[in-house]
Amino acid sequence: MLMRFSLRSGALAGAFAFVLSAAFAPLATGQGRAAGLPDFTELYERNSAAVVSIDVTQKSKRGRGGMPELSEDDPFYEFFRRFGQVPPRRGQEREPDAQAVGSGFIIASDGFIITNAHVVDGADEVTVKLFDKREFKAKVLGADKRTDIALLKIEAKDLPKVSIGDPDKLKVGEWVVAIGKPFGLDSTMTAGIVSAKGRDLPQENLVPFIQTDVAINPGNSGGPLFNMKGDVVGINSLIYSRTGGYMGLAFAIPIDVAMNTVNQLKDKGRVTRGRIGVQIQPVSKEDAAAFALDAPRGALVNGVEKDGPAAKAGVEVGDIILKVDSKDVRTSQELPRVITMVRPGTKVNLTIWRKGVTKEIAVTVAEIKEDAAAPPNRGGSTPKEKAKPNKMGLMLSDLTDEKKKELDVKAGVMVDDIAPNVRGNVQPGDVILAIVNRGVSTEVRTAAQLNDLLGKMDKGASVTLQLKRGEQQFFTTLRITASE
Repeated sequence: MLMRFSLRSGALAGAFAFVLSAAFAPLATGQGRAAGLPDFTELYERNSAAVVSIDVTQKSKRGRGGMPELSEDDPFYEFFRRFGQVPPRRGQEREPDAQAVGSGFIIASDGFIITNAHVVDGADEVTVKLFDKREFKAKVLGADKRTDIALLKIEAKDLPKVSIGDPDKLKVGEWVVAIGKPFGLDSTMTAGIVSAKGRDLPQENLVPFIQTDVAINPGNSGGPLFNMKGDVVGINSLIYSRTGGYMGLAFAIPIDVAMNTVNQLKDKGRVTRGRIGVQIQPVSKEDAAAFALDAPRGALVNGVEKDGPAAKAGVEVGDIILKVDSKDVRTSQELPRVITMVRPGTKVNLTIWRKGVTKEIAVTVAEIKEDAAAPPNRGGSTPKEKAKPNKMGLMLSDLTDEKKKELDVKAGVMVDDIAPNVRGNVQPGDVILAIVNRGVSTEVRTAAQLNDLLGKMDKGASVTLQLKRGEQQFFTTLRITASE
């Protein structure tokens, strides 16, 4: 029910109208829009023509193994059947072609288009439909699954194109909009804000995703994410959903990452990535204290590839990489992102923290190669009698010369067992290589030596150990709980 009211007094009505106009005056703007609220009309009018829809077809397999279609009364049908190869029957219902839709956007007026690699993956035919309803068959010039970027080309000229922005200047809380083809609905605009930046997602550490709450649904993949200036700052790629539809968590690939991939695909049809040959881990609060660093930052080197670029330049286990050239490495996740975008053969300057001081090291970046991870090595020495737990709750034994050679270590002690109350990333079969305290790393040669070092530390103190597990080396911090 609607409540209605009227003002009988002209004076009262005038006063009431004045109060209303005064109250709402700050909200009124030139065309009746509320002040402070975004208006996307101009952005849409300026950029929607550069956004395209992409239709993908995967042809169904016609017959099996190239066998002809035959009717059952054909004499050759029985011939094939006897040899265990039943040909498709003539007139038999065929599996329909698989269809998929996605979005993309034009980056050059002569027909270069960006979309997601997963949109065109396995496609036999890609059709691009423009804002003006023209359709073109597109050629996939290249695709990179690691960054989920594909570059398409259509034969057209004088096309509208987007302008490329700077995702580094994006701020959390800033308005952003998407234009795409959700559920097949062409040129749909949705809006939201930047929810987070540099977001890590499982199984992918090369893309610092932009998280938004923009409504993104199937069909939006590959479409642009615009800032309020109308510049593309990202490519909508993923959503978090338990239903298959929008739930308020969407993720976009930063446009600088995408353009690095696109430029390589355009130049040579493939993507190369840089590497320096180090294994790294995050720097925890305890690690920072152990290495005498002012705060948990950078990437802690827990392994250096023999004869790799970093080893040749002088990088050592225990170094903390703080910068690559002038770019800060705030977390360990940022280092591979920075290095992989460097062209192989380029020399970069690493700022590292070593033994309480900073040091500059120049490293020539090599090309990354995907190597199969080696299975963990759980072998250890067999002590003549079971050792007692030390102050950290670890049962240790010395390594024989044969075991050192087998494990490819010069020194260290084997963790044979751990007490139930031990907290930290250590397990039987690990080899303790060194103990780190106040920025000083001491090589561990015998179990007695390590137990003696631990015995001098106070109850409740933290100790950082350098461990070797299989082919991996890393640092972990344990806390001394009680004397044994």
